[in-house]
Amino acid sequence: MEQALEMMLQEKFHKGIKEASKEEIYTALLCVTKDKMKGMKANTGDRKLYYISAEFLIGKLLSNNLINLGLFEETREVLKKYGHDITEIEEMEPEPSLGNGGLGRLAACFLDSIATLGLAGDGVGLNYHEGLFLQKFADHKQWEDKNPWITENSWLTKTDRHFQVPFKDFTLTSTMYDIDVPGYESGCNKLHLFDLDTVDEGLIHDGIQFDKTDIRKNLTLFLYPDDSDEAGHLLRIYQQYFMVSNAAQLIIREAEERGVNLYHLHEHVCIQINDTHPTMVIPELIRILTSEKGFNMDTAVDVVRKTCAYTNHTILAEALEKWPVAYLEQVVPQLMPIIRDLDARVRRDFHDERVYIIDEQNRVHMAHIDIHYGYAVNGVAALHTEILKESELKPFYDIYPEKFNNKTNGITFRRWLLHCNHRLADYLKELIGEGFVKDASQLEKLLEYQNDEKVLAQLKEIKKEAKIELKNYLKMTQGIEIDENSVFDIQIKRLHEYKRQQMNALYAIYKYKEIKKGNLPKRPVTMIFGAKAAPAYTIAKDIIHLILCLQELIEKDPEVRKYLRIVMVENYNVTKAEKLIPACDISEQISLASKEASGTGNMKFMLNGAVTLGTEDGANVEIHELVGDDNIYIFGEKSEKVIDLYANASYCSKDIYENDPMVEELVDFIISKDLIRIGDPVNLGRLYKEIVGKDWFMTLLDVKDYIRTKEQMLEDYEDEKSWAKKMLVNIAKAGFFSSDRTIAEYDRDIWHLS
Repeated sequence: MEQALEMMLQEKFHKGIKEASKEEIYTALLCVTKDKMKGMKANTGDRKLYYISAEFLIGKLLSNNLINLGLFEETREVLKKYGHDITEIEEMEPEPSLGNGGLGRLAACFLDSIATLGLAGDGVGLNYHEGLFLQKFADHKQWEDKNPWITENSWLTKTDRHFQVPFKDFTLTSTMYDIDVPGYESGCNKLHLFDLDTVDEGLIHDGIQFDKTDIRKNLTLFLYPDDSDEAGHLLRIYQQYFMVSNAAQLIIREAEERGVNLYHLHEHVCIQINDTHPTMVIPELIRILTSEKGFNMDTAVDVVRKTCAYTNHTILAEALEKWPVAYLEQVVPQLMPIIRDLDARVRRDFHDERVYIIDEQNRVHMAHIDIHYGYAVNGVAALHTEILKESELKPFYDIYPEKFNNKTNGITFRRWLLHCNHRLADYLKELIGEGFVKDASQLEKLLEYQNDEKVLAQLKEIKKEAKIELKNYLKMTQGIEIDENSVFDIQIKRLHEYKRQQMNALYAIYKYKEIKKGNLPKRPVTMIFGAKAAPAYTIAKDIIHLILCLQELIEKDPEVRKYLRIVMVENYNVTKAEKLIPACDISEQISLASKEASGTGNMKFMLNGAVTLGTEDGANVEIHELVGDDNIYIFGEKSEKVIDLYANASYCSKDIYENDPMVEELVDFIISKDLIRIGDPVNLGRLYKEIVGKDWFMTLLDVKDYIRTKEQMLEDYEDEKSWAKKMLVNIAKAGFFSSDRTIAEYDRDIWHLS
């Protein structure tokens, strides 16, 4: 690596490693790594997977790629020899802004594991120029700005593949870009990202505002453009069809290049539809096969049905996309005869309007297309899949029980341990060998040390070093001072009411009031939040406003700030997660039971020795089963009770508020003089009314149990040996959540690639 890096620096900048700047070393390392990936063998097979997703939250790629190429340690030592630190070089890399949250991060982990297992499988998505948005805080509020990430030297490689994508009023020519996805000690796959050469970043003004009607210039500007108006809805349909039409054309062209008889496409190709955004690939494939390849409708439907599989990522009804027929007619009228035909087939076979594709309001249910015209439907955690089968998708499960299966999510340990927590990874290798890097189940060997005081002390020391690193990072990036000797209580995830950041904020109010009363904690607590709210999601932005107001209130109160600090991390992303997760003591996984499909942050925290505070929701259920009652803190109502409350419309937050003085006191503080003096009475007042009058995700149902459980957790933290043992058990039991395991199950039960 030393020689290759030296040669690249001389070629590009006429400098050696010692004299080169951090930016120059990063650029040279990127070029060397791309060259080495070009020389890797591609993963091939008779059957190939196409994983289509609107999001791929791949994070920075330099260290991840070096780890998978087996060059990370060598590179780190070479840089150290010349006085450079690889973590400082990593800071030079812009983070690809191609995803939002768990859905996109999961897709990135899956691509890594597909390549690592040597399976033939590529990702397909869009090349968003500005991604989601850059989050900025001002006046205790979130503001959105553009987030350009594509530079002259990047991981993107422009290809010579172009496709014609037909819309109602015009046809666009796409360009395909590739990002190499190297497996760990394995072959290489690709992430294909489609773009338009006519996209114009100059269209953006006033933060992230742009003309939503100028499709040629805006199509791949942003991930999830604001859809609070008709133009936004139509733009999302344009984006989705652009993605799937390119995907369908690529799949058919590559199949024909491999000599596949398209009548047997399903024997050589499988398509995974990641959530409902890529659903239109089903009618689009049928359109191409019938209009261009000579298939009759029955045969095309049969082939496509045997080729496509669907992953459901949500229980929330609003996240299961439903597009008005009128909108589809405006953008892709060529698909509507096919969608109507697919609906007619359903109506012919089943007389239950709950399973129709087009409903009585003339809306097309995308998930219904996926379930009827795919061969597999999977949930992403055991509880989630059971809720789909027994409740949310029960009419479909009654028809197609054989299609439904569970694939509990996973994470790639190479990034979420080796990359972001070098000290812990090195220590684990010392204790139990390196086998866990490829076979995460070997982490269980760590259980042999659960009573070894030296090992427990070392785990605590590694955690403290990670906390010091985070402290220094927050001081450098946000000018915030925190105490590494405090308990780090962290909730980092997309801002959504069902994830209940508002309940965590009510705990902060409780703790503030307790300290004011003189009930001082044994150890200071640092509460850290990180989250972006969708630009049009008003209540989510109000919750951010409340957290930022509480942050200032405590910061300016010398009596309280010695014992309690609140930090809202600005522009939370993968890079910041890699700093936060190794430093965490308490992992906040507090969604309303039955609402979180899985979660993957819970797995990353667990792997890095944090202890979960959570409801029996999503993959928390499986974490609980693995670590046992002593190594997780569970609170709140169970999913059965919550589902029943919704079914009977019997939850009333106002009753709890009016009949419980403690709850009333906490909620009233949102509109107290102390906070109104700092914040905006409109935002705070609206959030207060939402919690008292609606509270759709039942914050007040669980808040007292949450406070009681967190207080117990803080008390237990003081028993250092016992807490270190909880850390060790969590790390040792995290192996189940490897995405390598998840992908092996997808392959065994759905894809059949190997």
